[in-house]
Amino acid sequence: MSFMTVLKHVGVVSVAKIMAVMGLVFGFIMGIFAGILTSALGAIVPGGGGLAAGIGIMSIIFATIAGAIGGFICGAVLAFLYNLFAGLVGGIELELA
Repeated sequence: MSFMTVLKHVGVVSVAKIMAVMGLVFGFIMGIFAGILTSALGAIVPGGGGLAAGIGIMSIIFATIAGAIGGFICGAVLAFLYNLFAGLVGGIELELA
């Protein structure tokens, strides 16, 4: 048995937390790619290996933190806008099973 319902409101903090976790994971993955690229480029430069490795590790840390913070902020803004627009034009129809 299933029925249709309309999603009229979402919790701003709830959406922001989910988006923060998603941003954290995405930032970590992108940080790994940036770290690998930085380390590879540092290996090409004579004497740059140690510095490049440090920058590579810092890029992983920074991208992970920035992804989480950015995800939280974007999630909060998008949830707020969804609530505003859903009140004007109606929500999203969902089929619940």
